[in-house]
Amino acid sequence: MIRRFHFERDEDATGVSGTGKVAEGVCFSSGNVALTWLTQHWSIAIYPNMEHVQSIHGHDGKTRIVWDDE
Repeated sequence: MIRRFHFERDEDATGVSGTGKVAEGVCFSSGNVALTWLTQHWSIAIYPNMEHVQSIHGHDGKTRIVWDDE
């Protein structure tokens, strides 16, 4: 099952991406994740799983993954 999500950032730890809805992504049925940033400094990246995404971009709970397809 493919699931859509976004990042809701409460505090911008780096001063780059801002706060609020800062990224959108898709988690594929394989577990792979595609993520794109909605900020001025945008990029698109592929990750092997959500654990990697959270460990890299979670900033100790300052960024939450919100599932759009519940």
